[in-house]
Amino acid sequence: MNTYTFQPRGVCAREMQVDLDDQGVIQDLRVLGGCSGNLQGIASLVKGMPAGEAVRRLKGIHCGPKNTSCPDQLALGLEQILSRN
Repeated sequence: MNTYTFQPRGVCAREMQVDLDDQGVIQDLRVLGGCSGNLQGIASLVKGMPAGEAVRRLKGIHCGPKNTSCPDQLALGLEQILSRN
């Protein structure tokens, strides 16, 4: 299992840490900052999900007038991780 850490941009969350197993399945997600309840819910929902599927489901979600959101930033971070592996 590998842990990846990245800093989201344009959202309230300051840091995201995701654990992926060797098959690219999300084992855990931890977020510093942001809307605690919503992010705990997202973490629970993506646990056990292939990272590519999480990207497909979360990419492009906006938060109010912002052009991004915490789910979108998670998707972008996962895309970067997947492109390196």
